[in-house]
Amino acid sequence: MSSANGMNYAPQGKPRPVAGQGDFVFAAMSLDHGHIYGMCNGLREAGGTLKWVYDPDPAKIEVFCRAYPEVRVALSQEQILQDNEVQLVAAAAVTNERGPLGVKVMKHGKHYFTDKAPFTTLDQLADAKKTAAETGKKYSVYYSERLHVESAEFAGQLVKDGAIGRVLQVIGLGPHRLNAHMRPEWFFEKEKYGGILCDIGSHQIEQFLYYTGAKDAKVQSSKVANYNNKQYPELEDYGDATLIGDNGATNYFRVDWFTPDGLSTWGDGRTMILGTNGYIELRKYVDIARSKTGDHLFLVNGEGEHKIEVKDQVGFPYFGALILDILNGTDLAMPQEHTFKAAELCLEAQRQAVRIE
Repeated sequence: MSSANGMNYAPQGKPRPVAGQGDFVFAAMSLDHGHIYGMCNGLREAGGTLKWVYDPDPAKIEVFCRAYPEVRVALSQEQILQDNEVQLVAAAAVTNERGPLGVKVMKHGKHYFTDKAPFTTLDQLADAKKTAAETGKKYSVYYSERLHVESAEFAGQLVKDGAIGRVLQVIGLGPHRLNAHMRPEWFFEKEKYGGILCDIGSHQIEQFLYYTGAKDAKVQSSKVANYNNKQYPELEDYGDATLIGDNGATNYFRVDWFTPDGLSTWGDGRTMILGTNGYIELRKYVDIARSKTGDHLFLVNGEGEHKIEVKDQVGFPYFGALILDILNGTDLAMPQEHTFKAAELCLEAQRQAVRIE
């Protein structure tokens, strides 16, 4: 799943700029997770101008500058935060540092774009909500398993168009390959990564809210375990949860670190969306034993059975929409309330999880 230079985390799409050169300037910092490359790719393809990068680790800076040779290396966070030209800071810090960094960025008058999970505690969430309200700046989150997956974006279009009627349930499966030998130390420290439901579970809850249109939900049950990695006592290698939305829609998801070595990609991520008039299945990254490519979408409704290949057809509209939100003062790409609610629910699922021993 991961690589030394982070490039395996960096989906690339066709450039679809919504802004001209220099109209939207952003910077990158805290390069602790390879998702920073996907975040920067998306913003650059949508017309963003990457001006600065900062990280205290020279090795991370060297790799980043090879990927983006136009970027300037800042001497400190403050050099970026004091640059009035910079409108947004993108960061992929250690998970428990993401919330406090976002508060700092917003207080310096800049919008913030963080890797998921955006918080590890409810107190961090409360601080970010308060600061966003006071400053008017966005706290945006890279929920990449929807925002950077074309089949997931297209499924949202189908749902909005009424292709399967009212959505009743979303099932999400988010297996990942552990690659323990390639992970940093913080990945195995519960206080720093927050727990499996807080971490990769955040993708699943965000998708549930998005596809169902729920504004809120209750966590009915959640479980975590360390089944097979006792050498890392603070790691959770399995988690699942059940939620009920405020509109009656339901959700079940499972996340784990048990992708076998024989799979051709890092995880067989799938989403199933049940509606009153049909259903959709997404095989996001692979169609096992048939196709090593991703973005397979299956639709069954009153008109028949359909397999739709959407790779290189839909693109990644979130990034352009985020830039336009910032330039125009709108809140359309991902409403701030939705962003924070997804974060709150994954923290709640983690907080009340039963630990299986």
